Formats: sequence, structure tokens, C-alpha cells
Amino acid sequence: MSISLSRKFHNKKYMWDGMNYENGDKAAEAAEAYRKDGFEVEQVVEEDRYLVYTRRVVAVQSAG
Repeated sequence: MSISLSRKFHNKKYMWDGMNYENGDKAAEAAEAYRKDGFEVEQVVEEDRYLVYTRRVVAVQSAG
């Protein structure tokens, strides 16, 4: 089974971080690091694979 590069959670698009974590603890550590960097995070277990999906809203700055 292939891994979806993006998924929707709560009507918001999240992107897979590209890693297959060996266990839930490793995925949770990665998720916490993303949260500290300002990302929203969702963790998923699919067929014994631990995945992390992230999103962050980027603010557009005016060129003024």
C-alpha cells in the first residue's frame, strides 16, 4: 500500500513528513518537535507504520 502524501483532517490539508517511524514513541517525539516549530500535527498508524502529517499556515507579507 502506498502512503498518501497529503490527507485531510478536520477539513484541513496536512502533508506527510516523509518518514516511517519505527514505533509510536518515535512518531510522538517527531510530532512534538513539529508542534514546537508552530505546526499542527496529526499522527496515523497504517499497517504497522507510524506516520506524521503536518500543516502550518503561512502568512503573506506585503512588499511595502
